[in-house]
Amino acid sequence: MNLQDNPFYLIPHYPDFSRMQPEHVEPALRARLAEARQAVEALEHTATPTWSGFMEPLFRACEPVSEIWAFVAHMHSVMNNPAWREAHDRMQPEVVAFSLRVGQSAPLYRIALALRAADEAAPLLTNPRRRILKSAIRSAEHAGVGLEGAARERFNAIQLELAQRGSSYGNHVLDAIKSYSLWIRDPADIAGLPASLLCAAAQAAREAGEPGATEQKGPWRITLDVASSIPFLKHSRNRELRETLFRANATKASSGALDNSAHVEKILALRREMAVLLGFSSYADLSLSSKMAPSVAAVSQLSDNLAEAARPMARRERDELLAFAKSQGFADAELAPWDIVFWAERLRETRFNYSEEELRAYFQFPRVLEGLFGLAERLFGIRVEAADGKAPVWHPDVRFFEVYDGTTHHVLASFFLDPYCRPATKQSGAWMNPFRTRDQRPDGSLCQPIVVLVCNQTPPAQDAPSLMRFDEVTTLFHEFGHALQHMLTTVDDPEASGINNIEWDAVEIASQFMENWCYDRTTLRDLSCHVETRASLPDALVDKLLAARTYRAASHVLRQLFLGATDMDLHARYPQPRWNNPNDVAREAADRLLPIPLLPEDRLLCSFSHLFAGGYAAAYYSYIWSEVLSADAFGAFEEAGLEKAEAVRNTGRRYRATILAQGGGMHPMDVFKEFRGRAPTVDALLRHIGLSA
Repeated sequence: MNLQDNPFYLIPHYPDFSRMQPEHVEPALRARLAEARQAVEALEHTATPTWSGFMEPLFRACEPVSEIWAFVAHMHSVMNNPAWREAHDRMQPEVVAFSLRVGQSAPLYRIALALRAADEAAPLLTNPRRRILKSAIRSAEHAGVGLEGAARERFNAIQLELAQRGSSYGNHVLDAIKSYSLWIRDPADIAGLPASLLCAAAQAAREAGEPGATEQKGPWRITLDVASSIPFLKHSRNRELRETLFRANATKASSGALDNSAHVEKILALRREMAVLLGFSSYADLSLSSKMAPSVAAVSQLSDNLAEAARPMARRERDELLAFAKSQGFADAELAPWDIVFWAERLRETRFNYSEEELRAYFQFPRVLEGLFGLAERLFGIRVEAADGKAPVWHPDVRFFEVYDGTTHHVLASFFLDPYCRPATKQSGAWMNPFRTRDQRPDGSLCQPIVVLVCNQTPPAQDAPSLMRFDEVTTLFHEFGHALQHMLTTVDDPEASGINNIEWDAVEIASQFMENWCYDRTTLRDLSCHVETRASLPDALVDKLLAARTYRAASHVLRQLFLGATDMDLHARYPQPRWNNPNDVAREAADRLLPIPLLPEDRLLCSFSHLFAGGYAAAYYSYIWSEVLSADAFGAFEEAGLEKAEAVRNTGRRYRATILAQGGGMHPMDVFKEFRGRAPTVDALLRHIGLSA
């Protein structure tokens, strides 16, 4: 194929996903890499310590490589198959090598230092550009620019191996989920399962080679995908089958050809070695050097304070659940892990008098989208319109939307939405990635942001729309919060525009903020529509949902703290004599924080993709750290009066002008103070989760 026809080489404003194939990757990427290397080499000899003479041309030189690789990684995650894996893995070493080539360039580093010195002597950079320069210098130092000889060679080998092992780890998790099936053929074993799950399980069975499978007669196929496994564990009355599925989930990617155990141990060792080469005592210290949190001790202090507040209530929640289960005929002395979500759902149904299925009937995916977009219009003065067909997509499920300013009526941004789970080819979880960043280019043109939102919610069943669990609704709001921050930025320098250059432990503020609106009465009415009656969520059911918001909140907080503590112990303190392997670290954290211990065979770390195939290594605490700020930010709306439309509108516009607009151009604490008028406090978070005094 001629390079001019290669969809990865010449990428239009709307990338042509419909034409992107694995065989296009290598020729396009090799050509762009060669061009970028040549441009970087020229800059090393000709750059001057000014923005236009150095930072701007360096970004333009590297941008085409970064852009192609972002699209390759995207296709690898949502259309995963052997061909995409091979294309990704074949070119990954060259992309890593190019990144190190730029980061370790001594001439470029010296020019960056000279630019910083000139700015310090006579300020000439804007605040966003000053932050960009600071990050660029730190990135070069973290890339090993100060290393020489054998140390640099070893550092580079570590970087390559980490990239390869992270990719392999993620593939193993996807394959483990894809390969597992719990088949149910006896109708007696479906007792308690909702019709929506039976319909989806029959469809999964048909896709797996049982063409006669029906919702009424089976067979039914349950998978480890969360859209299947979570409702099964919540509702199945067959305790033995719940145990089977729970154990499979707790041990996925931990045996046979898909065993990630060696990857976990080696990735941790490589990260430790890399940190020491860079002069840090641990990988956690390296990670925190670019975060809001000042130290491992500060993270541990926040965790300990929240754990102290949550632990007594979590014990009460555990005891209440056991007492309730016994009142319903449960005969064992203690609840097993596979009993928790089942009996928690039964207790919630009893205490608040509604079922998950009753609630799901009101959350049709198309109406939830309308309600979400209506909320964004009400808060931020934007309008979201469907633009399906305007941009090519990678799968028929994918939607495309444009975002307009409500005042000027100009297009501000656009986004793709890939909502449904596809266990065979799509990685689990939910995420937002930028495809384009706001960019005021040297020729005066303005590139508008484009993002993708990926979820793994329950797909439509036959002719029925997707009916969303409430946690799927909050997940959609969460990811849209990320998207809003990237799309509504006003920063023109792409390196600090949108989510770029935001400290990692602040990047969840905008996403977690949006989740709060799922408990707002007006919003709930706007996004709900009963699948049969077309009625909005009635006030009585809204009251029950709001009352249940803090149900088992302490247990959920401790679960998050457990994951964060495991992460920090692995990256700040492991290895130590008391731990034989990384699993012991998780077990010790569980014993300290969880009301119910882990199974002896639990292998959480083998599928903890946030840590080993994502960006949350020594940073999982970011969810709690950000939630303190996001809850306090929502507190501004509560103080204004959620029922007061004008006050909410004014507060929303101020939120847009600060937290959503400033991107990585200001330190997140300064942005928060500009919005809130003060430093954050933990009070709102404790109140929202029911732990305030």
